[in-house]
Amino acid sequence: MLLDDTARLRAAAAFVREHDSATLLPLLLPGLRGPELKSVAARCRFAHAGLLLFPSDAQDLRSRLVECGLAADTPAQPSVVVRARLARRHHRDAAELDVRILRPRVHGPAGERRVVEVFTLHVPAHSDLEPIAAHERARGHEAHLAFELESPDPVALHGLCAVLARHGARPDGGGYNPHEDGTVLYFTTPSDTACGYRRLELYAPGDHRDALAAHLEGLEGLDGLDERPDADADRSAETLLHLLTGAWTTQALAAFARLRLPEAMEPGAAVGTRELARRTGTHPESLATLLRYLAMLDVVAEDPEGQDGFRLTPLGGLLLADSPDTMRPLALMYAGPFYRSFAALDHTVRTGKPAFDELFGENHFDHFARDPELADLFDRSMAASSRMFRPLPAHPVITAAAQAPAPRTVVDVAGGNGELLGRILTAHPTLRGTLLERPHAVETARRSLDAAGCGARCDYRSGDFADVPHSGDVYILSRVLHDWDDDKCREILRHCARAMPAHADLLIVERLLPADGSPSLATAWDLHMMCNVGGRERRADQYARLLADAGLELLDHTPLPLEAHVMHARRAPA
Repeated sequence: MLLDDTARLRAAAAFVREHDSATLLPLLLPGLRGPELKSVAARCRFAHAGLLLFPSDAQDLRSRLVECGLAADTPAQPSVVVRARLARRHHRDAAELDVRILRPRVHGPAGERRVVEVFTLHVPAHSDLEPIAAHERARGHEAHLAFELESPDPVALHGLCAVLARHGARPDGGGYNPHEDGTVLYFTTPSDTACGYRRLELYAPGDHRDALAAHLEGLEGLDGLDERPDADADRSAETLLHLLTGAWTTQALAAFARLRLPEAMEPGAAVGTRELARRTGTHPESLATLLRYLAMLDVVAEDPEGQDGFRLTPLGGLLLADSPDTMRPLALMYAGPFYRSFAALDHTVRTGKPAFDELFGENHFDHFARDPELADLFDRSMAASSRMFRPLPAHPVITAAAQAPAPRTVVDVAGGNGELLGRILTAHPTLRGTLLERPHAVETARRSLDAAGCGARCDYRSGDFADVPHSGDVYILSRVLHDWDDDKCREILRHCARAMPAHADLLIVERLLPADGSPSLATAWDLHMMCNVGGRERRADQYARLLADAGLELLDHTPLPLEAHVMHARRAPA
Protein backbone atom coordinates (compact mmCIF):
# COMPACT_ATOMS: atom_id res chain seq x y z
CA MET A 1 0.00 0.00 0.00
CA LEU A 2 1.31 3.46 -0.94
CA LEU A 3 1.55 5.60 2.20
CA ASP A 4 0.52 9.25 2.11
CA ASP A 5 2.95 12.00 3.09
CA THR A 6 1.83 12.16 6.72
CA ALA A 7 2.24 8.41 7.24
CA ARG A 8 5.67 8.45 5.60
CA LEU A 9 6.76 11.37 7.78
CA ARG A 10 5.48 9.68 10.95
CA ALA A 11 7.31 6.45 10.05
CA ALA A 12 10.57 8.30 9.40
CA ALA A 13 10.37 10.13 12.75
CA ALA A 14 9.73 6.85 14.58
CA PHE A 15 12.69 5.20 12.83
CA VAL A 16 15.05 7.99 13.90
CA ARG A 17 13.87 7.73 17.51
CA GLU A 18 14.48 3.98 17.68
CA HIS A 19 17.89 3.30 16.07
CA ASP A 20 21.57 4.09 16.63
CA SER A 21 24.74 3.73 14.52
CA ALA A 22 25.99 0.44 15.92
CA THR A 23 22.71 -1.43 15.30
CA LEU A 24 21.75 0.33 12.08
CA LEU A 25 24.96 -0.01 10.05
CA PRO A 26 24.88 -3.85 9.90
CA LEU A 27 21.25 -3.67 8.74
CA LEU A 28 22.24 -1.43 5.85
CA LEU A 29 25.50 -3.30 5.09
CA PRO A 30 25.03 -6.90 6.22
CA GLY A 31 28.72 -7.76 5.70
CA LEU A 32 29.93 -5.05 8.05
CA ARG A 33 30.74 -6.49 11.47
CA GLY A 34 33.39 -6.92 14.14
CA PRO A 35 36.25 -4.41 14.56
CA GLU A 36 35.47 -2.79 11.19
CA LEU A 37 31.88 -2.08 12.27
CA LYS A 38 33.12 -0.67 15.57
CA SER A 39 35.58 1.61 13.75
CA VAL A 40 32.97 2.91 11.29
CA ALA A 41 30.38 3.46 14.04
CA ALA A 42 32.93 5.45 16.04
CA ARG A 43 33.67 7.76 13.10
CA CYS A 44 30.15 8.56 11.97
CA ARG A 45 26.93 8.96 13.91
CA PHE A 46 23.41 8.25 12.75
CA ALA A 47 22.03 11.74 12.14
CA HIS A 48 18.68 11.52 10.38
CA ALA A 49 16.24 9.79 8.09
CA GLY A 50 15.38 11.75 4.98
CA LEU A 51 12.30 11.80 2.76
CA LEU A 52 10.72 13.96 0.08
CA LEU A 53 7.22 15.36 0.66
CA PHE A 54 4.84 17.19 -1.66
CA PRO A 55 2.56 19.45 0.42
CA SER A 56 0.12 21.64 -1.44
CA ASP A 57 1.34 24.78 0.36
CA ALA A 58 3.06 26.02 3.54
CA GLN A 59 -0.03 25.49 5.70
CA ASP A 60 -0.40 21.91 4.48
CA LEU A 61 3.22 21.21 5.43
CA ARG A 62 2.78 22.82 8.82
CA SER A 63 -0.29 20.69 9.55
CA ARG A 64 1.53 17.48 8.67
CA LEU A 65 4.50 18.37 10.89
CA VAL A 66 2.21 19.12 13.83
CA GLU A 67 0.28 15.89 13.27
CA CYS A 68 3.55 13.94 13.51
CA GLY A 69 4.67 15.73 16.67
CA LEU A 70 7.38 17.76 14.91
CA ALA A 71 8.12 21.49 15.22
CA ALA A 72 6.10 23.35 12.63
CA ASP A 73 8.27 26.50 12.66
CA THR A 74 11.50 24.76 11.64
CA PRO A 75 13.44 27.07 9.26
CA ALA A 76 13.97 25.91 5.67
CA GLN A 77 16.98 26.19 3.35
CA PRO A 78 17.20 25.69 -0.43
CA SER A 79 18.21 22.18 -1.51
CA VAL A 80 20.85 22.18 -4.24
CA VAL A 81 21.41 18.43 -4.48
CA VAL A 82 17.84 17.07 -4.45
CA ARG A 83 16.61 19.80 -6.77
CA ALA A 84 19.28 18.80 -9.32
CA ARG A 85 18.43 15.12 -8.96
CA LEU A 86 14.72 15.74 -9.52
CA ALA A 87 15.49 17.92 -12.55
CA ARG A 88 17.62 15.17 -14.11
CA ARG A 89 15.15 12.38 -13.39
CA HIS A 90 12.16 14.24 -14.78
CA HIS A 91 13.84 16.29 -17.51
CA ARG A 92 12.78 19.56 -15.92
CA ASP A 93 14.53 22.90 -15.55
CA ALA A 94 15.91 23.03 -12.00
CA ALA A 95 14.68 26.63 -11.72
CA GLU A 96 11.08 25.28 -11.82
CA LEU A 97 11.65 23.10 -8.76
CA ASP A 98 11.79 25.06 -5.51
CA VAL A 99 12.97 22.21 -3.30
CA ARG A 100 13.60 23.13 0.34
CA ILE A 101 15.16 21.32 3.29
CA LEU A 102 13.94 21.56 6.85
CA ARG A 103 15.15 19.52 9.76
CA PRO A 104 12.72 19.22 12.68
CA ARG A 105 14.44 17.79 15.73
CA VAL A 106 13.77 14.44 17.36
CA HIS A 107 15.63 12.48 20.02
CA GLY A 108 17.32 9.10 19.71
CA PRO A 109 16.88 6.16 22.09
CA ALA A 110 19.43 7.60 24.53
CA GLY A 111 18.26 11.18 24.12
CA GLU A 112 20.66 12.00 21.29
CA ARG A 113 19.74 15.10 19.29
CA ARG A 114 18.76 14.06 15.77
CA VAL A 115 16.51 15.32 13.00
CA VAL A 116 14.15 14.17 10.31
CA GLU A 117 15.45 15.66 7.07
CA VAL A 118 12.39 16.74 5.14
CA PHE A 119 12.74 17.80 1.51
CA THR A 120 9.65 19.62 0.28
CA LEU A 121 8.32 20.56 -3.13
CA HIS A 122 5.00 22.36 -3.07
CA VAL A 123 2.56 20.73 -5.51
CA PRO A 124 -0.80 22.55 -5.58
CA ALA A 125 -3.85 20.64 -6.83
CA HIS A 126 -3.90 20.19 -10.61
CA SER A 127 -0.30 21.41 -10.90
CA ASP A 128 1.88 20.04 -13.71
CA LEU A 129 4.17 18.82 -10.92
CA GLU A 130 1.66 16.14 -9.83
CA PRO A 131 3.24 13.42 -12.05
CA ILE A 132 6.58 14.07 -10.36
CA ALA A 133 4.99 13.72 -6.92
CA ALA A 134 3.24 10.46 -7.88
CA HIS A 135 6.44 8.96 -9.30
CA GLU A 136 8.57 9.96 -6.32
CA ARG A 137 6.09 8.70 -3.73
CA ALA A 138 5.97 5.34 -5.48
CA ARG A 139 9.73 4.98 -5.93
CA GLY A 140 11.02 6.74 -2.82
CA HIS A 141 14.21 7.81 -4.59
CA GLU A 142 15.10 10.40 -1.96
CA ALA A 143 14.32 8.30 1.12
CA HIS A 144 17.62 7.67 2.87
CA LEU A 145 19.44 7.26 6.16
CA ALA A 146 22.26 9.66 6.93
CA PHE A 147 25.45 9.39 8.92
CA GLU A 148 27.50 12.47 9.78
CA LEU A 149 31.27 12.32 10.06
CA GLU A 150 32.44 13.33 13.51
CA SER A 151 35.85 14.41 12.15
CA PRO A 152 35.44 15.22 8.44
CA ASP A 153 39.08 15.14 7.34
CA PRO A 154 39.81 13.97 3.75
CA VAL A 155 41.55 10.75 4.82
CA ALA A 156 38.62 9.64 6.98
CA LEU A 157 36.12 10.50 4.24
CA HIS A 158 37.99 8.56 1.54
CA GLY A 159 38.47 5.65 3.94
CA LEU A 160 34.76 5.44 4.80
CA CYS A 161 33.83 5.51 1.11
CA ALA A 162 36.20 2.60 0.52
CA VAL A 163 34.68 0.58 3.40
CA LEU A 164 31.14 1.17 2.12
CA ALA A 165 32.12 0.15 -1.42
CA ARG A 166 33.75 -3.03 -0.13
CA HIS A 167 30.48 -4.02 1.50
CA GLY A 168 28.33 -3.46 -1.56
CA ALA A 169 27.34 0.21 -1.37
CA ARG A 170 27.37 1.93 -4.77
CA PRO A 171 27.76 5.68 -5.47
CA ASP A 172 24.41 7.33 -6.14
CA GLY A 173 25.15 11.02 -6.56
CA GLY A 174 25.88 13.81 -4.18
CA GLY A 175 26.91 17.44 -4.12
CA TYR A 176 28.12 20.44 -2.20
CA ASN A 177 25.51 22.75 -0.69
CA PRO A 178 26.95 26.29 -0.33
CA HIS A 179 23.89 27.44 1.66
CA GLU A 180 25.01 25.35 4.62
CA ASP A 181 28.65 24.60 3.67
CA GLY A 182 28.23 20.81 3.65
CA THR A 183 29.21 17.96 1.31
CA VAL A 184 26.79 15.06 0.71
CA LEU A 185 27.71 11.66 -0.72
CA TYR A 186 24.83 9.28 -1.55
CA PHE A 187 25.07 5.49 -1.91
CA THR A 188 22.65 2.69 -2.75
CA THR A 189 22.90 -0.19 -0.30
CA PRO A 190 23.10 -3.91 -1.22
CA SER A 191 19.95 -5.80 -2.20
CA ASP A 192 20.07 -7.82 1.03
CA THR A 193 19.74 -4.71 3.19
CA ALA A 194 17.65 -5.64 6.23
CA CYS A 195 15.71 -2.39 6.67
CA GLY A 196 13.30 -0.40 4.57
CA TYR A 197 15.85 2.12 3.28
CA ARG A 198 17.93 1.49 0.17
CA ARG A 199 19.93 4.71 0.18
CA LEU A 200 22.65 5.86 2.55
CA GLU A 201 24.08 9.36 2.92
CA LEU A 202 27.44 10.42 4.28
CA TYR A 203 27.40 14.06 5.35
CA ALA A 204 30.65 15.93 5.92
CA PRO A 205 30.54 19.53 7.16
CA GLY A 206 32.64 21.75 4.93
CA ASP A 207 33.74 21.73 1.30
CA HIS A 208 35.14 18.32 0.28
CA ARG A 209 34.83 18.50 -3.47
CA ASP A 210 37.93 16.36 -4.08
CA ALA A 211 36.23 13.47 -2.31
CA LEU A 212 32.98 14.34 -4.07
CA ALA A 213 34.66 14.24 -7.49
CA ALA A 214 36.16 10.82 -6.75
CA HIS A 215 32.76 9.63 -5.54
CA LEU A 216 30.97 10.83 -8.68
CA GLU A 217 33.59 9.18 -10.92
CA GLY A 218 32.27 5.85 -9.67
CA LEU A 219 28.70 6.79 -10.53
CA GLU A 220 27.49 4.38 -13.23
CA GLY A 221 23.96 5.78 -13.38
CA LEU A 222 21.40 7.74 -11.45
CA ASP A 223 17.95 6.16 -11.31
CA GLY A 224 18.56 4.60 -14.72
CA LEU A 225 19.89 7.82 -16.27
CA ASP A 226 23.54 8.56 -16.95
CA GLU A 227 24.92 11.84 -15.65
CA ARG A 228 24.90 14.43 -18.41
CA PRO A 229 28.39 14.98 -19.85
CA ASP A 230 28.25 18.61 -18.78
CA ALA A 231 26.92 17.93 -15.27
CA ASP A 232 30.25 18.76 -13.59
CA ALA A 233 30.47 22.00 -15.54
CA ASP A 234 26.91 22.88 -14.50
CA ARG A 235 27.72 22.25 -10.86
CA SER A 236 30.87 24.36 -11.09
CA ALA A 237 29.01 27.19 -12.79
CA GLU A 238 26.29 27.13 -10.14
CA THR A 239 28.88 27.16 -7.35
CA LEU A 240 30.69 30.09 -8.94
CA LEU A 241 27.43 32.03 -9.23
CA HIS A 242 26.83 31.55 -5.51
CA LEU A 243 30.35 32.79 -4.77
CA LEU A 244 30.00 35.81 -7.03
CA THR A 245 26.90 36.97 -5.18
CA GLY A 246 28.75 37.28 -1.87
CA ALA A 247 28.85 41.07 -2.26
CA TRP A 248 25.06 41.11 -2.46
CA THR A 249 24.88 39.34 0.89
CA THR A 250 27.14 41.93 2.55
CA GLN A 251 25.03 44.82 1.29
CA ALA A 252 21.71 43.09 2.04
CA LEU A 253 22.75 42.59 5.67
CA ALA A 254 23.94 46.18 5.94
CA ALA A 255 20.71 47.52 4.40
CA PHE A 256 18.74 45.40 6.86
CA ALA A 257 20.68 47.04 9.71
CA ARG A 258 20.69 50.60 8.30
CA LEU A 259 16.94 50.57 7.73
CA ARG A 260 16.45 49.48 11.37
CA LEU A 261 14.43 46.51 10.20
CA PRO A 262 15.52 44.26 13.12
CA GLU A 263 14.13 46.80 15.59
CA ALA A 264 10.83 46.96 13.66
CA MET A 265 10.37 43.18 13.66
CA GLU A 266 9.33 40.72 16.33
CA PRO A 267 11.18 37.48 17.13
CA GLY A 268 8.08 35.59 18.21
CA ALA A 269 5.53 36.62 15.60
CA ALA A 270 5.54 37.48 11.93
CA VAL A 271 4.94 41.07 10.83
CA GLY A 272 3.21 41.72 7.52
CA THR A 273 5.39 43.26 4.84
CA ARG A 274 3.18 46.32 4.39
CA GLU A 275 3.08 46.96 8.13
CA LEU A 276 6.85 46.55 8.27
CA ALA A 277 7.23 48.99 5.37
CA ARG A 278 5.03 51.48 7.22
CA ARG A 279 7.13 51.16 10.38
CA THR A 280 10.41 51.68 8.50
CA GLY A 281 9.38 54.08 5.74
CA THR A 282 10.29 51.67 2.96
CA HIS A 283 8.73 50.58 -0.34
CA PRO A 284 6.62 47.44 0.36
CA GLU A 285 7.41 45.49 -2.83
CA SER A 286 11.14 46.29 -2.65
CA LEU A 287 11.19 45.41 1.04
CA ALA A 288 9.57 42.05 0.30
CA THR A 289 12.31 41.27 -2.24
CA LEU A 290 15.02 42.05 0.33
CA LEU A 291 13.32 39.96 3.02
CA ARG A 292 12.92 36.94 0.73
CA TYR A 293 16.67 37.06 0.09
CA LEU A 294 17.42 37.39 3.81
CA ALA A 295 15.06 34.47 4.54
CA MET A 296 17.29 32.32 2.33
CA LEU A 297 20.14 33.28 4.68
CA ASP A 298 18.04 32.53 7.82
CA VAL A 299 18.29 36.17 8.93
CA VAL A 300 14.49 36.34 8.89
CA ALA A 301 11.88 33.59 8.54
CA GLU A 302 8.75 33.67 6.40
CA ASP A 303 5.38 33.36 8.10
CA PRO A 304 4.72 29.59 8.33
CA GLU A 305 1.02 30.31 7.95
CA GLY A 306 1.72 31.28 4.34
CA GLN A 307 0.77 34.92 4.93
CA ASP A 308 2.82 37.83 3.58
CA GLY A 309 4.94 38.34 6.69
CA PHE A 310 8.34 37.72 8.29
CA ARG A 311 9.75 37.29 11.77
CA LEU A 312 13.23 37.94 13.14
CA THR A 313 15.46 34.87 13.69
CA PRO A 314 18.23 34.58 16.34
CA LEU A 315 20.76 35.17 13.55
CA GLY A 316 19.00 38.37 12.50
CA GLY A 317 18.76 39.39 16.15
CA LEU A 318 22.54 39.87 16.18
CA LEU A 319 21.93 43.01 14.08
CA LEU A 320 19.71 44.66 16.72
CA ALA A 321 21.39 47.92 17.70
CA ASP A 322 20.69 47.54 21.43
CA SER A 323 21.58 43.85 21.73
CA PRO A 324 24.47 43.22 24.18
CA ASP A 325 26.13 41.08 21.50
CA THR A 326 25.21 43.27 18.55
CA MET A 327 27.22 42.83 15.36
CA ARG A 328 25.50 45.76 13.65
CA PRO A 329 28.65 47.96 13.60
CA LEU A 330 30.52 45.18 11.78
CA ALA A 331 27.81 45.00 9.14
CA LEU A 332 28.01 48.77 8.60
CA MET A 333 31.82 48.81 8.51
CA TYR A 334 32.19 45.84 6.17
CA ALA A 335 29.56 47.29 3.81
CA GLY A 336 31.08 50.78 4.05
CA PRO A 337 34.75 51.83 3.85
CA PHE A 338 36.15 48.30 3.75
CA TYR A 339 33.65 47.28 1.08
CA ARG A 340 34.82 50.17 -1.11
CA SER A 341 38.49 49.30 -0.67
CA PHE A 342 37.96 45.66 -1.59
CA ALA A 343 36.88 46.87 -5.03
CA ALA A 344 40.56 47.79 -5.53
CA LEU A 345 41.95 44.47 -4.25
CA ASP A 346 43.75 43.95 -7.57
CA HIS A 347 45.81 47.09 -6.77
CA THR A 348 47.03 45.42 -3.56
CA VAL A 349 47.86 42.17 -5.31
CA ARG A 350 49.67 44.03 -8.09
CA THR A 351 51.67 46.44 -5.91
CA GLY A 352 51.75 44.93 -2.42
CA LYS A 353 50.27 48.18 -1.05
CA PRO A 354 46.91 48.51 0.75
CA ALA A 355 43.97 49.32 -1.49
CA PHE A 356 42.53 51.44 1.33
CA ASP A 357 45.49 53.85 1.13
CA GLU A 358 45.15 54.07 -2.64
CA LEU A 359 41.42 54.79 -2.45
CA PHE A 360 41.33 57.21 0.49
CA GLY A 361 44.81 58.75 0.19
CA GLU A 362 45.93 57.73 3.70
CA ASN A 363 46.07 54.70 5.96
CA HIS A 364 42.90 53.66 7.68
CA PHE A 365 44.06 54.61 11.21
CA ASP A 366 44.71 58.23 10.17
CA HIS A 367 41.56 58.32 8.04
CA PHE A 368 39.34 57.14 10.88
CA ALA A 369 41.04 59.40 13.45
CA ARG A 370 40.10 62.48 11.39
CA ASP A 371 36.44 61.47 11.22
CA PRO A 372 34.92 61.13 14.74
CA GLU A 373 31.79 59.37 13.46
CA LEU A 374 33.81 56.86 11.48
CA ALA A 375 36.25 56.38 14.35
CA ASP A 376 33.35 55.62 16.66
CA LEU A 377 31.93 53.11 14.18
CA PHE A 378 35.34 51.42 13.89
CA ASP A 379 35.73 51.14 17.66
CA ARG A 380 32.21 49.74 17.98
CA SER A 381 32.88 47.27 15.15
CA MET A 382 35.94 46.01 17.03
CA ALA A 383 33.82 45.63 20.17
CA ALA A 384 31.21 43.73 18.14
CA SER A 385 33.56 40.74 18.02
CA SER A 386 34.15 40.89 21.76
CA ARG A 387 32.54 37.49 22.34
CA MET A 388 36.00 36.10 21.59
CA PHE A 389 37.08 37.71 24.91
CA ARG A 390 34.62 35.80 27.10
CA PRO A 391 37.03 33.05 28.24
CA LEU A 392 40.00 35.42 28.79
CA PRO A 393 39.18 36.49 32.39
CA ALA A 394 39.53 32.81 33.33
CA HIS A 395 42.92 32.40 31.62
CA PRO A 396 45.47 30.98 34.11
CA VAL A 397 47.72 34.04 33.73
CA ILE A 398 44.85 36.37 34.65
CA THR A 399 43.56 34.28 37.53
CA ALA A 400 47.10 33.90 38.94
CA ALA A 401 47.53 37.69 38.87
CA ALA A 402 44.14 38.14 40.57
CA GLN A 403 45.13 35.72 43.36
CA ALA A 404 48.52 37.31 44.06
CA PRO A 405 48.95 38.71 47.58
CA ALA A 406 49.76 42.22 46.29
CA PRO A 407 47.60 44.06 43.73
CA ARG A 408 48.63 43.32 40.13
CA THR A 409 48.25 45.49 37.03
CA VAL A 410 47.03 44.44 33.58
CA VAL A 411 48.35 46.67 30.77
CA ASP A 412 46.18 46.64 27.63
CA VAL A 413 48.34 47.95 24.77
CA ALA A 414 46.23 49.61 22.05
CA GLY A 415 43.19 48.52 24.04
CA GLY A 416 40.54 50.26 21.92
CA ASN A 417 37.40 51.21 23.80
CA GLY A 418 38.38 49.15 26.85
CA GLU A 419 36.01 46.23 26.18
CA LEU A 420 38.55 43.53 27.04
CA LEU A 421 40.13 45.33 29.98
CA GLY A 422 36.66 46.02 31.37
CA ARG A 423 35.77 42.33 31.27
CA ILE A 424 38.96 41.40 33.12
CA LEU A 425 38.63 44.09 35.80
CA THR A 426 34.94 43.30 36.31
CA ALA A 427 35.69 39.61 36.79
CA HIS A 428 38.61 40.29 39.18
CA PRO A 429 38.05 43.21 41.61
CA THR A 430 41.61 42.93 42.99
CA LEU A 431 43.25 43.76 39.64
CA ARG A 432 44.17 47.21 38.39
CA GLY A 433 44.36 48.21 34.75
CA THR A 434 46.30 50.53 32.46
CA LEU A 435 45.07 51.28 28.95
CA LEU A 436 47.33 52.72 26.23
CA GLU A 437 45.60 54.19 23.17
CA ARG A 438 45.29 57.17 20.83
CA PRO A 439 43.85 60.29 22.51
CA HIS A 440 40.33 60.06 21.06
CA ALA A 441 40.14 56.34 21.91
CA VAL A 442 41.30 56.95 25.47
CA GLU A 443 38.31 59.20 26.13
CA THR A 444 35.94 56.57 24.72
CA ALA A 445 37.56 53.89 26.89
CA ARG A 446 37.36 56.10 29.97
CA ARG A 447 33.60 56.52 29.53
CA SER A 448 33.15 52.80 28.86
CA LEU A 449 35.13 51.65 31.90
CA ASP A 450 33.44 54.21 34.15
CA ALA A 451 30.07 52.90 32.98
CA ALA A 452 31.22 49.34 33.76
CA GLY A 453 32.07 50.40 37.33
CA CYS A 454 35.81 49.75 37.14
CA GLY A 455 37.14 53.11 35.92
CA ALA A 456 38.49 53.94 39.39
CA ARG A 457 40.92 51.01 39.11
CA CYS A 458 42.23 52.07 35.72
CA ASP A 459 44.93 54.46 34.48
CA TYR A 460 44.95 55.85 30.96
CA ARG A 461 47.93 56.68 28.75
CA SER A 462 47.72 58.53 25.43
CA GLY A 463 50.48 57.55 23.08
CA ASP A 464 51.84 55.00 20.62
CA PHE A 465 53.72 51.73 20.94
CA ALA A 466 56.92 53.47 22.07
CA ASP A 467 54.99 54.53 25.19
CA VAL A 468 54.18 51.05 26.57
CA PRO A 469 54.03 51.53 30.38
CA HIS A 470 56.67 49.84 32.53
CA SER A 471 56.17 47.72 35.64
CA GLY A 472 52.95 45.95 34.65
CA ASP A 473 52.33 42.33 35.58
CA VAL A 474 50.26 41.16 32.61
CA TYR A 475 50.52 42.79 29.17
CA ILE A 476 47.88 42.29 26.48
CA LEU A 477 48.08 42.80 22.71
CA SER A 478 44.62 42.06 21.38
CA ARG A 479 44.14 42.09 17.60
CA VAL A 480 47.10 44.44 17.21
CA LEU A 481 49.91 42.53 15.52
CA HIS A 482 47.81 41.47 12.54
CA ASP A 483 47.58 45.16 11.57
CA TRP A 484 51.28 45.32 10.76
CA ASP A 485 54.06 43.80 8.68
CA ASP A 486 56.79 41.71 10.32
CA ASP A 487 59.22 44.59 10.90
CA LYS A 488 56.60 46.68 12.69
CA CYS A 489 55.52 43.64 14.74
CA ARG A 490 59.11 43.12 15.91
CA GLU A 491 59.27 46.78 16.89
CA ILE A 492 56.00 46.55 18.87
CA LEU A 493 57.11 43.37 20.62
CA ARG A 494 60.48 44.90 21.52
CA HIS A 495 58.72 47.88 23.09
CA CYS A 496 56.67 45.42 25.15
CA ALA A 497 59.72 43.35 26.10
CA ARG A 498 61.60 46.43 27.30
CA ALA A 499 58.64 47.50 29.44
CA MET A 500 57.94 44.06 30.93
CA PRO A 501 59.50 43.13 34.29
CA ALA A 502 61.16 39.72 34.43
CA HIS A 503 58.08 38.09 36.00
CA ALA A 504 55.52 39.63 33.62
CA ASP A 505 53.37 37.69 31.16
CA LEU A 506 52.27 38.71 27.67
CA LEU A 507 48.94 37.56 26.20
CA ILE A 508 48.39 38.02 22.46
CA VAL A 509 44.92 37.59 20.95
CA GLU A 510 44.84 36.87 17.21
CA ARG A 511 43.40 34.46 14.66
CA LEU A 512 45.94 31.83 13.65
CA LEU A 513 46.32 30.62 10.10
CA PRO A 514 45.95 26.82 10.01
CA ALA A 515 49.18 24.94 9.36
CA ASP A 516 47.41 22.43 7.08
CA GLY A 517 45.63 24.92 4.83
CA SER A 518 42.16 23.90 6.08
CA PRO A 519 39.29 26.44 5.74
CA SER A 520 39.51 29.15 8.39
CA LEU A 521 38.26 32.62 9.23
CA ALA A 522 41.92 33.56 9.59
CA THR A 523 42.47 32.93 5.87
CA ALA A 524 39.66 35.36 5.03
CA TRP A 525 40.98 37.95 7.49
CA ASP A 526 44.45 37.55 6.00
CA LEU A 527 43.06 38.90 2.72
CA HIS A 528 41.19 41.65 4.57
CA MET A 529 44.26 42.80 6.47
CA MET A 530 46.40 42.82 3.33
CA CYS A 531 43.84 44.89 1.40
CA ASN A 532 42.90 47.39 4.10
CA VAL A 533 45.79 47.92 6.50
CA GLY A 534 48.82 46.24 4.97
CA GLY A 535 48.93 43.68 7.76
CA ARG A 536 48.52 39.90 7.77
CA GLU A 537 47.40 36.91 9.79
CA ARG A 538 50.05 34.38 10.77
CA ARG A 539 50.60 30.80 11.88
CA ALA A 540 51.60 30.08 15.46
CA ASP A 541 55.18 29.23 14.42
CA GLN A 542 55.47 32.59 12.61
CA TYR A 543 54.40 34.43 15.76
CA ALA A 544 56.92 32.35 17.73
CA ARG A 545 59.73 33.58 15.47
CA LEU A 546 58.64 37.23 15.82
CA LEU A 547 58.53 36.83 19.59
CA ALA A 548 61.98 35.23 19.62
CA ASP A 549 63.40 38.15 17.62
CA ALA A 550 62.15 40.43 20.42
CA GLY A 551 63.65 38.30 23.20
CA LEU A 552 60.35 36.65 24.09
CA GLU A 553 59.29 33.01 24.12
CA LEU A 554 55.92 31.59 23.03
CA LEU A 555 54.83 29.15 25.74
CA ASP A 556 51.43 27.99 24.45
CA HIS A 557 48.26 29.02 22.66
CA THR A 558 44.64 28.12 23.37
CA PRO A 559 41.48 28.59 21.28
CA LEU A 560 38.87 31.29 21.83
CA PRO A 561 35.43 31.85 20.24
CA LEU A 562 35.17 33.13 16.66
CA GLU A 563 38.23 31.05 15.69
CA ALA A 564 40.59 33.29 17.68
CA HIS A 565 43.46 32.13 19.90
CA VAL A 566 45.26 33.55 22.91
CA MET A 567 49.06 33.08 22.86
CA HIS A 568 51.03 33.20 26.11
CA ALA A 569 54.60 34.52 26.03
CA ARG A 570 57.25 35.52 28.54
CA ARG A 571 60.82 36.75 28.45
CA ALA A 572 63.10 34.12 26.95
CA PRO A 573 65.64 32.57 29.35
CA ALA A 574 68.99 34.33 29.22
